[in-house]
Amino acid sequence: MSTLLHRLGVWAIDYIDAGLVHTRSILTWTVPPAFSEGDPGKPTIVLIPGVYERWSFLRPIAERLNAAGYPVSVVHGLGYNLRPIVETSERLVRALSRVSANPAGRLIVAHSKGGLVGKHMLVSSTDELHLLGLVAVCTPFAGSRYARYVLGQTLRAFIPTHETIVSLGSNSSVNARIVSIFGGFDPHVPDGSVLVGATNVKLPVDGHFRILRQRETLDAVADAVDLLVRSSEASAVLGSVAAEGAGARTGGQTA
Repeated sequence: MSTLLHRLGVWAIDYIDAGLVHTRSILTWTVPPAFSEGDPGKPTIVLIPGVYERWSFLRPIAERLNAAGYPVSVVHGLGYNLRPIVETSERLVRALSRVSANPAGRLIVAHSKGGLVGKHMLVSSTDELHLLGLVAVCTPFAGSRYARYVLGQTLRAFIPTHETIVSLGSNSSVNARIVSIFGGFDPHVPDGSVLVGATNVKLPVDGHFRILRQRETLDAVADAVDLLVRSSEASAVLGSVAAEGAGARTGGQTA
């Protein structure tokens, strides 16, 4: 009974939190000018919110990363992120391709459905957009069994057997460049957000929405971003060394 009461409490607080953020997003929808500023040696953070969300759901995370020197990009035109995952990914790719990438590249930070969109972007457009990786919070990488019980197509797209969920799940080529962050009990993603091959981080907090404002989450996201940046830099160095070695071997054979 205590577990049931706890979960009901998480549900209630989660929806209250989401309602408050929605209200604030109407009043404070302008993107802070400081988001466009940052250390030129750090990648631009691309925010992708979840379904029925505006970018402001990720505002606490964005402000934390911006304060650490990362420029932050908010892509307008997504509305409440109601379009299919693949279509949303393609729209984002087109929008970002029209803007010159930061020399240090881009790194996606997303919530819920946004993580699925972000993974599709990694699979389809990593080189085109210079994407270093994805930090996903509470993303239903394997779908959500609750989606079977809703009528709208927007949410039914999260049924575990949906073709997009299955397709993204079967493609593990980019999983090593994904950090999946989640809490103990998620009212919307009951089976968890573990992604095989990714770096999975479980936090001692609950919820699907209020987790976005918890200190533990902000710390975990900042650490995940730094991890992906370091991994990308290491990969670039190894790639350069390998290329130089191949060139030296080719040169020796030619001589």
